[in-house]
Formats: sequence, structure tokens, C-alpha cells
Amino acid sequence: MPLTRRTLIRSSVLAATLPAIGPLAATHRWTAAAAQEQGGRELAFRHGLSLFGDLKYSPDFKHFDYVNPNAPKGGLVRRGMIGTFDNFNLVVSGVRGSLAAGVGLLYDSLMVSALDEVSAEYGLIADGASYPEDFSFVTYRLRPEARWHDGRPVTPEDVIYSLEVFRENHPQFRSYYRHVTEAQQTGEREVTFRFDQPGNRELPQIVGQLIVVPRHWWEGVDAAGKKRNVAATTLEPPLGGGAYRIKNFVPGRHITLERVTDYWAKDLPVNIGRDNFDEMRFEFFRDSTVAREAFKGDQIDWRTEHSAKNWAMAYDFPAVEDKRVVLEEFPIRSVGIMQGFAFNTRRDKFKDPRVRLAFNYAFDFEEMNEQIFFGQYKRIASYFEGTELACSGLPTGEELAILETVRDQVPPEVFTTPYTNPVGGSRQAVRANLRKAVRLLREAGYRVRDQRLVDEKTGEPYTVELLASDPSTERFTLFYKPSLERLGIGVTVRTVDDAQYENRLRNWDFDIITAVWPESPSPGNEQRGYWGSRAADQPGSRNLIGIKNAAIDALIERVIFAKSRSTLVAATHALDRVLLWHHYVVPQWTYGKVRSARWDRFGRPEKLPKYGMSAFPSIWWWDAAKAAKVGEPS
Repeated sequence: MPLTRRTLIRSSVLAATLPAIGPLAATHRWTAAAAQEQGGRELAFRHGLSLFGDLKYSPDFKHFDYVNPNAPKGGLVRRGMIGTFDNFNLVVSGVRGSLAAGVGLLYDSLMVSALDEVSAEYGLIADGASYPEDFSFVTYRLRPEARWHDGRPVTPEDVIYSLEVFRENHPQFRSYYRHVTEAQQTGEREVTFRFDQPGNRELPQIVGQLIVVPRHWWEGVDAAGKKRNVAATTLEPPLGGGAYRIKNFVPGRHITLERVTDYWAKDLPVNIGRDNFDEMRFEFFRDSTVAREAFKGDQIDWRTEHSAKNWAMAYDFPAVEDKRVVLEEFPIRSVGIMQGFAFNTRRDKFKDPRVRLAFNYAFDFEEMNEQIFFGQYKRIASYFEGTELACSGLPTGEELAILETVRDQVPPEVFTTPYTNPVGGSRQAVRANLRKAVRLLREAGYRVRDQRLVDEKTGEPYTVELLASDPSTERFTLFYKPSLERLGIGVTVRTVDDAQYENRLRNWDFDIITAVWPESPSPGNEQRGYWGSRAADQPGSRNLIGIKNAAIDALIERVIFAKSRSTLVAATHALDRVLLWHHYVVPQWTYGKVRSARWDRFGRPEKLPKYGMSAFPSIWWWDAAKAAKVGEPS
């Protein structure tokens, strides 16, 4: 499951998943009604859950090691967002409308991830959980003090309702939680989730990531007496129970959240030193250039820079020179990544892997990296780039044994040839690569006639559209375009607004996009949503490519049902290798660090969490002394 699942799900609501569960020491004995199913045997109550290992923090821990428990509360932090928003309903995010940034901060989940462990989570709404040795069900016990912002308690009914509405209205959550066959109240403050099969170690912890929404509010009426609809978008500020609530907003332009001073969970160990800002303001911009200029004008406080060119050239202004603005890079240790030009294989013109490989041979990454990226990037060669899960060399040992089970269903190169991307960077290399691309296209049934690539059987010209939502991506798509045109391919580069882009993706209405899949050090059930056959036809899923492949489905199951860390690594290597040799994407590039610029008004712990990157703003705070030197926000 992907790294800090709570962070990823709450911020983007894209199905990054979370850890799974391994043998943990009991802190005291579990007496839930569900334990009766074990022949009267009591089940171990677990204050935290971890995959394949012990927990770092004991039941009586006071706070996470990476926070400042005495961090002051106060101040304002302003963030810049690209796009717009017309929705505060988390349940339909990614399906209808554009969700406003920060809405996830209105809610809590049953458990919360630790940023200094690979895959561990500890109790938030629930103070712990219990499950049997075969992982066939899990019971969560809710804290009696858990409250919504209106003072009403968080109940088992809220938890069950949340599971139901997320599964009914959100394809990604439907896939993510599809193995939960039943959720029922089994005690005054207990909810038991039953699974469709035993042995899936990750399922108990996946349930712990469930974001809980208030049933009574969504089933009530608004100020005008109109019944609310949890399946529809809304700009009515929703009732939450988390650290923040909505203070004010202008649709599509900005939203301000305010800290809830009497937040019920503010003194829990998992929250000490977190959520330190009194207000968080999100300003929305149509493109990254405008957002960057707003940062320079002190209209936003923190900016993450994704452009190598801008990082090299666009931050030479007085506030940087006099140290009022700090430029800093944070290492990425918590997530692997695949970013690439992704093909929509639902369309016939991309079904042949030789065609897709030809696109890779036409991509001169080395020249692009030199000319427009200042040589800063490394080419991606794995779906788990940057982690030990990335395959290399030829398969051996346990990985080879796993691959043998699907040998007749995968490309033969999986066993004979280490995967590498074509290398350009010189005229000779580029010519050789283009010649190889032409041969591949001929083998796939295409010929160049009158300088246009056409289908040999139908005579139909071969054309593609490179679709994006951010104008800044045009720099590299326009660089790629001439290489494809040299093969006779008709290329259109199109940039649309954020809402249109999301709608086209939901309806699979695209040829090629730049897609990103984050991967945690402990992959699991989310892989079904990324590459699984069942997700290929679910609008809104992360299987953007449309992969339907029995061998890949089988390898995903190997990852999910791995019983040890070594088996998990071997199974992931096998999955990675097979995905690569199907040429579903033209891999792009990665940097390995987060580039950030900030106005120097903030404090942070001396040592940041290993897997949290910058961890801004969750464990940072307003520093009044620094702000006095820099000046108040303009």
C-alpha cells in the first residue's frame, strides 16, 4: 500500500493505500463480541498495526518522535493550488466536480499513519483493533470521546455509513474496500468488518484508513430545509470532526480553514505537535506561472516547484538574496514513482505493444534533459522507481519462481533481457532509435505514405493527442512532438482546463496523458486499482491505461498475499518487470527531492520524519520572531 495512506487519500483522494498487518504484541486482552467466533478465545487488542514487523511506539507513547510537542499554536499559512473548485463533498471527489483543497482536514480516520515507520498506523477515532490469525475480519473500538464539531458523538453507525457511501459513490473506494463483505456493530463502541477471504494481511489496516463522515448531517436538511444528498456536489460547508473547519471561501478562488480549538483529539499522542496553524488558506490559480508570481509577491507562503527550469532560473529575486525567502530541497524516501506518457489501450491504435515501444524509441530523454531540464533529472526505469521494489538485472531466486507461474502469459524478454529504456542524446543514437521505431511500426502494420504514417490495411492516418491540464507541461510535450512527427505520426498537443481534463479522464476520453502513480514501500491492494483488470472499466479508477491482463492480475495477488517482506519484494519485482515489458507507458523522469520555496516565517522540528518529506505544514508552526524579521504577510 502506498506510503502515508492517510496523507495521500485525504489530500488527493486518489487511492494511495496503506500498510498491512503482521504479528504484533498484545497490550491487553480483547473482549469484543467478535472474539466469540474464535471458539471463546480472546483476541489481542492492538493499539497500532504494522506490516511484517514490530511497532516503534508502545501503547503508552506520548507523541511521535518527529514532532515538537511544545510547538506554539497560531498564525496563518497560505498555500497556492492550481485549478479551481466547486465541491466540498469528499465522498464524490474525483467523480463529480472539483474538490476544494483542505477538505480532508475536516475529518478523521479510524487510524493514522506514522511518518517514521514504513507501514504503521495508530489509533485516532479508534483506540485500537483486533483481528484473528487468518485476517478474516477486524474489529475496531471507537474512543468514547470522539465528537463531531456539533458536539454529537462519533458512532458505529457513522463508521458503517461512511463505508457504504464511499463504496456506492466513489469508484476508487469501491475497488479499495470491495473485499469487505459486511460491516456491523458488535458492541456499544465496536464495529466489525468481515472480509471475503482469509489471508489478506493488508485488509484490517486498509479498513483503518476509512475516513468517517457524519451520518446525521448528511441525512439531514440544509438551512433552506432541503434534504442533503451525499451523492452530489455541494458548496455548503460540511460538518466535520477533524482539526479544522471551513471559515470562509469564494468558489473557485480561495478557501480558508480555521483550527478547531476544542477539537476532541487534540491531546491524543498521534496529534501532539500537529495542526499548529490557526488558519490555513488555499489560493487557486489557473496555471503555475501565475502561482509562482503570486509567491514572489508574498501572496502565498510556500511553493513546491516542479519545473527544473524554474528552479534554476525563476527564483533570483531580492527576497531570496536577503534570506527572507528560503529555498530548500527535501529528500523523498517515502515513495517510489512511475511517471510517464500513458497510453489509453482501450483505443485500437495503442493495443499493439510494438507501437507503444516505438513511442519510447522516439523519445530523446537525454537531449530533453540537457536542453530544458538543466540536466537535473534521471530517467525512470521502474514502476517503483526509488525503492528496493524496483526490479533490476535478470530475475533470480524467489522472483524467478514467481514468474515461472506465468511464463506462458508474459513477454519472453521478462526472462532473457534486463529492462532498459532507449538512450538518445546524440545524432547517431537518435537516428538509430528512429530506425528501430520505424521497424516496430512496420511490424505492427503501419507504413509511411506521403510523409504520413497510415494503417496498411485501412489507409487511415495515425494521429494522437497529447492531453494535459497545466500549460507548463507544453514545454516537454512540444519537445516530444517533432520526434513523433518524423515517424509520420500526426500529433496534437492540447491543454484544457482542470474540470474538462478530469471529465475526459473519467470517461477514458484521451489518447496519451502524463500520468503519475505513487508507490509506498509496502505495496498491496491498491495495485488492483492501478493495474487490475476489474478496475479498467471503472470510471474514475487509477487504471488509466486500461490494463486487462491475467498474468498481471495473478502477480498483483502475489503481492497482496505475501507472507513475508522478502516475498513481498520478490513479488513486486516480478510485477514491475512484467509491467515494464508490456510498454504501457513511455517512462519520463524523476528527481528524488522535493524542491520548495518558503517565506521564512515558520519553525519546524530539528529532525524531520524519514518518510514525511517536508511534512509541511502538518508538523511546522508559525514563528513569531522570524515573522517579525521577514514582515507580516502582505
